[in-house]
Amino acid sequence: MILTRREALVGGVAGATLAASPALGTVPFPSQRPDASARRFTSRAVEREIARVSAKIGDAKLRWMFANCYPNTLDTTVRLRTIDGAPDAFVITGDIPCLWLRDSSAQMTPYLHLAREDAPLRTVFRGLIARQARSILIDPYANAFMEDPSAKTTLSWALTDKTEMKPGVAERKWEIDSLCYPMRLAHGYWQATRDPTPFDARWAAAARLSIATFRAQQRKDGPGPYRFLRVSDRNIETMPLEGLGNPSRSVGLIHCGFRPSDDACLYPFLIPANLFAVTVLRELAVVAQGARGDAALAQEATALADEVARALAEHGRMRLRDGSDVWAYEVDGFGNAIFMDDANVPSLSGLGYLGCVAPNDPLWLRTQAAAWSPANPYFFKGKAGEGIGGPHVGLRQIWPMSLIVRALSSDDPATIRACLKTLRDTDAGTGFMHETFDQDDPAQFTRSWFAWANGLFGELIVRIAHTRPALLEAPL
Repeated sequence: MILTRREALVGGVAGATLAASPALGTVPFPSQRPDASARRFTSRAVEREIARVSAKIGDAKLRWMFANCYPNTLDTTVRLRTIDGAPDAFVITGDIPCLWLRDSSAQMTPYLHLAREDAPLRTVFRGLIARQARSILIDPYANAFMEDPSAKTTLSWALTDKTEMKPGVAERKWEIDSLCYPMRLAHGYWQATRDPTPFDARWAAAARLSIATFRAQQRKDGPGPYRFLRVSDRNIETMPLEGLGNPSRSVGLIHCGFRPSDDACLYPFLIPANLFAVTVLRELAVVAQGARGDAALAQEATALADEVARALAEHGRMRLRDGSDVWAYEVDGFGNAIFMDDANVPSLSGLGYLGCVAPNDPLWLRTQAAAWSPANPYFFKGKAGEGIGGPHVGLRQIWPMSLIVRALSSDDPATIRACLKTLRDTDAGTGFMHETFDQDDPAQFTRSWFAWANGLFGELIVRIAHTRPALLEAPL
């Protein structure tokens, strides 16, 4: 039995009996979406996109899963209201009623290409960008936030954390990607709409605070203000050395407390997160200049990106036992490094998807190949399929997210098709993506309501429909 702390909040148990699964031999499958009257938000553009893409999918089950998954964020997680006359969108992760900066950004990304044509959808994006800016200004070291900015955390596992917990903060794990993803969302929205509305003085203040936080965590002048300790029987839930993390030598990289899995880093320089930071800082500069004419903010972002990029070139690589030169997963600046990969993005295998490297970059291709091999201790292969997991749930547990990202990163039709088939066949009949499934038994899974994975799957299908529609035409 697998029980994660997130499922503990809602009483979910992996492998528990779910609602009766649809008969997989019948067509059509019954929709698993909420009734129209119960949906949190409905976008006409998204509904048209579901119909357009579904018409291209020849596999009945895959078509059903796409229609369930793609709108899941809008159907179930968006809480839209008005604050001071402007939209506010609080986007929960799914089975946890809190906003993660990372998850909320990724959850809305699959709809960016539709925002220009749908004014109500633009309102949601404006509201989320505003909510993220307000959250960062509460505490740039926090990864998750409460809907009520004056409320104390209600997350059972965070109630006694030894860190500076402020009102409005749900969890305070310092993760580089928590500040990267709002930059990525802002850039995506600006590129899709050229709408300057969300990029006001508050957004600029949050952007400047994000840059200042990255600089503080370069730790050039001491360890900085962040500490985190948690009483737990899992070492990945707390940070060593009185909450400072393991030692690092200041080399220009950004020190990280936790991975995007919310698991503690072993070595404090998380390389995929630093690579992502370089990419999104350059994107932030584009938004600052284009949407605000803020040359100073653009210059701040670009200068830090250049500095971290130089440090990555010098300290971010390692050699595997077979002599392969690859990106390391984590380093400490003293010359120590580990190679592994975790399914949560930013990951080494996700660098192509994130645009941190060119799709044909030899260094990244070697790194990706190693991540999808026994060189990665969290690469699992069993009767149900193969994929990447991570320490968060444990051994043998494959994250569908890793398969989705592999397909999004690949230009090989056979690889994409294989990923699609595994994703189709490991949903345990629910019609949705999960956090993980057992490598031999997909009926054993964690998180039946995980909106990030659902949206990412929808993003994959939309991408294939646009770039390789022939892959979708026939049943898998």
